[in-house]
Amino acid sequence: MLEMLKYLKARYVSEKAQGIVEYALILAFVVVIAAALFGTDGIEQSIKNVFTSVEQLLKHGAGKS
Repeated sequence: MLEMLKYLKARYVSEKAQGIVEYALILAFVVVIAAALFGTDGIEQSIKNVFTSVEQLLKHGAGKS
């Protein structure tokens, strides 16, 4: 009976530790994505540059017609 309790305790503790590691990895992934989106030269700046370029092309194209 004592061996069974030790086995169950060891299994529960190892699964709990595995769950904590998985949550930490997910959190790290979310932080990296957030840093890329909200960083100074990240995806946000690239998207702004694309919209600015499109806006300029539309203005120049409308002016020539």
